[in-house]
Amino acid sequence: MSEGDAKAGPASPSAEAYAGLSATGRRSARLRLRAAWMYYVEGMTQSAIAEALDIGRVTVVRLLADARSLNEVKISLSREIAELPRLEMGLQKTFGLKEAIVAPVSDPQADPTHAIGAATGQFISELIRSDMTIGFGWGRTLMRALGFIDEKSVTNLSVVSLLGGITKAKQYNPSEFAWQLSRLFQADCHLIAAPAIVDSVETKRALIERCGLSNVYNRAREMDAVVLSVGEMEETSTSLRFGFFSPADWESLVAAGAVGDIAYNFIDLEGRPVDHPINSRVMSIPLETLCATPQRILTSGGPGKTEAILGALRLLRPTVFITDEATAARVLTAAGAHF
Repeated sequence: MSEGDAKAGPASPSAEAYAGLSATGRRSARLRLRAAWMYYVEGMTQSAIAEALDIGRVTVVRLLADARSLNEVKISLSREIAELPRLEMGLQKTFGLKEAIVAPVSDPQADPTHAIGAATGQFISELIRSDMTIGFGWGRTLMRALGFIDEKSVTNLSVVSLLGGITKAKQYNPSEFAWQLSRLFQADCHLIAAPAIVDSVETKRALIERCGLSNVYNRAREMDAVVLSVGEMEETSTSLRFGFFSPADWESLVAAGAVGDIAYNFIDLEGRPVDHPINSRVMSIPLETLCATPQRILTSGGPGKTEAILGALRLLRPTVFITDEATAARVLTAAGAHF
């Protein structure tokens, strides 16, 4: 099935489809949806799915055929796996969310950015509308989301990049997601045309006040929504691996109590900005502006991000949180929630 087919189709299967569905398909909705997610979103082979689910390859073929017959090859319907609503409700109750979206993953220790990116892409597709100003952070999860965003006709859409750029890009640049999404929707794109980190508070003030960046900062105060990810203070961090920070800076941030960052604003476990010079030199939209935006979408997950996500949830108080099932369980456990 093509990517377009995987995103299309009615929300509910027809009576004819149910009539023709095998007994295995009728009894195994949860298994069927897991197999469909692994195949169409995570890109796993049928043999790998059979091994992960401990079933025969013939059964996988039958489950995928049943999913096609029921037109269930849609990310939104894949969320109906039994454990997911329980995790979503637990997150909503614990953190006061308007909505939690939990994507299934095949392995609790696997990189969940593909699955979270798919769910994020669908959410962004539904969120974007005409006459809207929306801000975007950056990271691997958001870049994964690009392939799952549906184009549609909108007018007067403005996109704001929430962080300055970098002088040497290896694989990701903080402004790249906002730029690519604005091209997708032919929207105006407002960029912070400066390095992500500058040498002093005085340089930061001069760039904003005397080099035209105040227009971007003022525009950000009018945002209807922000979509953000959170970085972790682990060796797996994109910022550390790609050399955006020196090892010495990284060690001093950890020593100051940082558990993660939101657009290079480093925070502790309680969601408070840490007392570190980098926080005063980051060229990003201020945390106060992000927290005051009406719709705040946090999308992130992974084995090493539990504390970073907890800090971000406590700071941003997002309206929507998008993550994977393993991360959701870890975050709820760390928060002492019963779910």
